Amino acid sequence: MPHHSPNPAPSPSAPDPAKPPEGAADIRFIGNATLLIRYGDLTLLTDPNFLHRGQRAHLGYGLVSRRVTEPALDVTELPHEDLDAVVLSHLHGDHFDRVARRGLDRGLPFVTTPHGSRVLQGLYGFRRATGLRTWETHTLRHGDSTVRVTSLPGRHAPGPARFLLPPVMGSLLEFGDGTGETRLVVYLSGDTLMYEGLREIAVRHPDIHLAVLHLGGTTLPGGLVVTMDAEQGADLLDLLRPRRAMPVHYDDYTVFRSPLDDFLTEADRRGHAARLLRCAPGEHVTVGAGAGA
Repeated sequence: MPHHSPNPAPSPSAPDPAKPPEGAADIRFIGNATLLIRYGDLTLLTDPNFLHRGQRAHLGYGLVSRRVTEPALDVTELPHEDLDAVVLSHLHGDHFDRVARRGLDRGLPFVTTPHGSRVLQGLYGFRRATGLRTWETHTLRHGDSTVRVTSLPGRHAPGPARFLLPPVMGSLLEFGDGTGETRLVVYLSGDTLMYEGLREIAVRHPDIHLAVLHLGGTTLPGGLVVTMDAEQGADLLDLLRPRRAMPVHYDDYTVFRSPLDDFLTEADRRGHAARLLRCAPGEHVTVGAGAGA
């Protein structure tokens, strides 16, 4: 079964747990869509968002949103010497902010969209940013551990409105070792809505061990919804049917209008309760490929 840290809300200075069991990943939820993922010798950071409560994320076109929660870690408290890469779904102020820009090493590898790569290199000086088009892959190695990152379809807004927002990607993380065998498959949805293009993920990757779903029902002025709400999140579970699913990207910003509780209720109504993996900010979960993991 998923293992929760004995301390449900460890302090930011609490040490990380020991290396996870072979073939499993330890995931620490920092808040919003920010995860610290350890697998064997590898350590990945996703969508680094370290703004503090009351600070505002810039969403473009003069739009801002105030953070209403604290991240479980400050950027200074990351295990910087262990970080192998950042997986960045897109360049939005609640996924890569000014605090992260100042606090992360400019030589740290990023895996992101082509748009994200151009801006990271050209504007911010992160010289090792790799941009992936949909279905392209990039492999990272550390010691005997590997992860193949595949860019997956994502759409941040409906219709022509999607061209007003930064391009977004989902990510498939296929963890393994030097033999080339995949031991663990993790899907990060990125800030996407449900749309027809996601069906190809289910076709190509029918056995996802953990799906990390970006929710929140982010609603921009005029009522434009640009991330999955409770119903769309449950729709994606219906489509992918992962062994486990972990909700993130909820209740952190004023533009999030679909609470986590609504998603939990809807997922339970559709029979997905056994799939759901709850992990509050600051907690750790250990996820493996086994049916009971």
